[in-house]
Amino acid sequence: MPVEFLGIAATHDGSETNPRSGAAFDKEYTLKLARAHEDHGWDRVLFAYGSGSPDPAPAAAFIASRLDKLQILLAHRPNVSYPTFAAKTFATLDRISDGRLTVHFITGGNDHEQGREGDTLTKDQRYSRTREYIEIVKRIWTTHEAFDHEGEHYRFHDFVSDVFPVQEPRPNVSFGGSSPAAYEAGGAEADIYCLWGEPLEKTAEQIEAVRAAARAAGRTAPPRIQVAFRPIIAPTEELAWEKAHRTVDTIKARRERGDAALVRRYRRGEPENTGSQRLIAIAESGERYDRALWTPTAAATGGAGNSNALVGTPETVAQALLDYYDLGVDILSARGYDLLGDAIDFGRHVIPLVREEVAKRDAERDAERAAPGTRSLVEAG
Repeated sequence: MPVEFLGIAATHDGSETNPRSGAAFDKEYTLKLARAHEDHGWDRVLFAYGSGSPDPAPAAAFIASRLDKLQILLAHRPNVSYPTFAAKTFATLDRISDGRLTVHFITGGNDHEQGREGDTLTKDQRYSRTREYIEIVKRIWTTHEAFDHEGEHYRFHDFVSDVFPVQEPRPNVSFGGSSPAAYEAGGAEADIYCLWGEPLEKTAEQIEAVRAAARAAGRTAPPRIQVAFRPIIAPTEELAWEKAHRTVDTIKARRERGDAALVRRYRRGEPENTGSQRLIAIAESGERYDRALWTPTAAATGGAGNSNALVGTPETVAQALLDYYDLGVDILSARGYDLLGDAIDFGRHVIPLVREEVAKRDAERDAERAAPGTRSLVEAG
């Protein structure tokens, strides 16, 4: 199966290791970073969402109107707009991008962060709302006749959109989470299910949970699987590990100094969301797993978001990513700490290695399937 690479579409140059140098929305940097992804083999970039961050939808439209190939993954929280409005926004953006949009729906795993924009629902209620929201958006994208909706969270009457996506029947829907409620909702509604990087054994368990939820929802084909990492690469293993330890030391120093941006983004205390709780538990059980997975980056941020690292030479990191591909992961998400420099280096040195090996493995599988007697041997075994 083909493999795809997802990067980050940051609107400024700040990260966990580097305070930003300019405004929250730096138009020139946003375009420069996106162009670096397009020029170095990435398939799409994520426009993330935060309560106080620049609105990702117009930022995505800005990039889509200036680049020709790069696909867009737009993060969206259902609490910030009514689904009728959101569906039109997404369809318009799909038009601007000539069909390059995927929408990532975020339920929200932190009550405090959700409350910053007036969302007071419980976590279970949020999952119920997200599922209803996605169902409505899908219907609006594909229905040309006015309809009414009477649901648990939304009610409207005689609605029909006048703008429809380029993609038919609709853009893909992306979803993530590590709780049973997340598996249930995403297994039923998502085209792409997103996970944070965990050890191979635990990732395999999560993939099976998603597939089981899809089967329970009556789906014949499960969602595609995406897994996210923080790559730390260098020309030698020794240099890569030195870089990794410098990275963690810098994150810890910024937090200990009370850096306002990090303190607000990564609140102290036990995380509420299952995904972060899993990352912390994995870090407490060990620093290194499998071929290259390293957990101190996650521990240093309190298990915040995509935070487990893959450390090593480009060859080591590529092989580690292929281990996940062999589990059934076909979208690999990566974001370095030097956003621009790491996007270029990863695109130059890691992506080609993975694509070459995936093409080789796929060709070998195709040859095995086509070989005379293959089926009878399989059946005999």
